[in-house]
Amino acid sequence: MKDVFRQFALNGQVAVVTGAGKGIGRACALMLAQAGADVALFARTEADLADVKAAIEAMGQRAIAVTGDVNKEEDLDTLIRRTVGELGKLSILVNNVGGGGPNDPRKVDGKNVGDMLAFNVVPAYSLIQKAAQAMEAAGGGSVVNISSVAARYAQKYFSAYGAAKAALNQLTRNLAQDYGPTVRINAIEPGTIMTDALAPFLTAERKERMIKSTPMGRMGQPEDIAATALFLVSPAASWITGKILSVDGGVESPNF
Repeated sequence: MKDVFRQFALNGQVAVVTGAGKGIGRACALMLAQAGADVALFARTEADLADVKAAIEAMGQRAIAVTGDVNKEEDLDTLIRRTVGELGKLSILVNNVGGGGPNDPRKVDGKNVGDMLAFNVVPAYSLIQKAAQAMEAAGGGSVVNISSVAARYAQKYFSAYGAAKAALNQLTRNLAQDYGPTVRINAIEPGTIMTDALAPFLTAERKERMIKSTPMGRMGQPEDIAATALFLVSPAASWITGKILSVDGGVESPNF
């Protein structure tokens, strides 16, 4: 292997990926494994994890599947304990679980908004807190939080989701200060990505309009985000922390 490619290799590393059964999480898990990492897969649906686990093992890497809910502290504790116990250490974390839809501020009450804020921020905070201890014991590590371009767009009916992802971005910046230099923490803002979750809302007309308004001339794929995550957790990004990287095809305003 040429020296330049070693900068992107993850041989000997152990990663945790949440929401690893589908979409961006699945793509991240597979990409990290292709780069040489062993992977702990976390999600609520066992069948989805089993498929990803089999694919990683077919590459010659180790994988474990841990089912659970990111909102439950005991499930996060189990995830960290099993990762270190069965794979030997923890050095990479991809916080992929999160999400939420539009909200009409004339109809949606504060509790629902608070729940969305909490869902996108609290599990990421808790898991970083738990994983950082294991990473420090392993000599260092790297975290990638999956945010959204909604954090910087101004658009109708996205006050809750936009605020939640903006909070995740600021959490990323601040925790990078707390845990550096041993643990690096960055975030990715995906644009519109072709996933199973998006497909039901994507009419042919809407898809064509979105492609035309995207400077790169195509929709994003989960692998686009996974490749960015690989860069951020690799030795190539060893002097990058506390940064938010937009991966959006060049789109600078809502185009959905």
